[in-house]
Amino acid sequence: MHPPLLPRLLPPALLTAPRGQRPAGESRRQGPCGTRRDAPGHRTGPGGGTRSRRDATAPLIQLPRHRREASAVLAEVFPQQMEGVKLIVTKTLSSHFQVTHTVHMSTLGPSSYHFNATFVGDRQLGPTEAFPTLIGDMDNSGSLNAQVLHLVAERIRTKAVFQTHQTKFVTWQFDGEYRGDDCTATLTLGNPDLLGESVILVAHFLQSITSRLVLGGEMVYHRRPGEEGAILTLAGKYTALKWVATLNVGYGGAHASYYHRANEQVQVGVELEANTRLQDTTFAFGYQLNLPQANMVFRGLLDSNWSVGGVLEKKLPPLPVTLALGAFLNHWKNRFHCGFSVIVG
Repeated sequence: MHPPLLPRLLPPALLTAPRGQRPAGESRRQGPCGTRRDAPGHRTGPGGGTRSRRDATAPLIQLPRHRREASAVLAEVFPQQMEGVKLIVTKTLSSHFQVTHTVHMSTLGPSSYHFNATFVGDRQLGPTEAFPTLIGDMDNSGSLNAQVLHLVAERIRTKAVFQTHQTKFVTWQFDGEYRGDDCTATLTLGNPDLLGESVILVAHFLQSITSRLVLGGEMVYHRRPGEEGAILTLAGKYTALKWVATLNVGYGGAHASYYHRANEQVQVGVELEANTRLQDTTFAFGYQLNLPQANMVFRGLLDSNWSVGGVLEKKLPPLPVTLALGAFLNHWKNRFHCGFSVIVG
């Protein structure tokens, strides 16, 4: 079964806690389809992990995991924006338990420390799927992000997410997912509040029409005092031997992406997003160059906001160490920032 898509047309207000709780300085780009990378060369464990691209205080209604994985190949092409200095140390304590320490010294905001612990159960369904999975991430301010993933039946998966900002709850979400032979259905309940009469409900369905074509849709319903509405998004994905194309169309606009693997060393990706509410259209082009003989990977980015950037990763075998250096320049705003990361483990 083909992995479903992640429509990107949902208004940010529907995917967050009440207004005013999202940091104003949060970066727009989170990677295609919401895929997160904590640092170049460092991937999160099953279901997530340390959150470095998004401020720990940022409330987030996380969409179903299988949808976030939909365009992982495209997310790998675009470089992760980085600034300051970051040190990530991962230690595997056993076949079930892993801890990660992340120290980030930022030049744009306060520096931070994150401690992440991941427990993985015995039931392994794939290289990145094991149940049950428990993930906890806490920063130096006391904010917590906790996730629990459990396999109820062979085709039914459940997930619970809880997030706090210091002593205040900002996110509580519950997912139920059914995976058939050629279809996927998901129901997400976000921030339900019976006393405050507010809730976010997301229903999502995808169907494999052929071995290459997947079609589906998503309905998002949100309710809070003085506000209520629903948004329908239609999605399609076509997978060929060396390329993948996706298209999402909804009331708020459209999002299209294209990924092409030229050969073992070169991969390119293109994103086009049109927002009818903001009357804005953005375009981004990314590429990845692999140099296996030199243990190096370079990712580059060029977008319609007059921004260019790149990240160079260098592994140092036989040591379990990866070095990454990134630089990004916005010509329109005359803004430049760079970063350096060291990943151990």
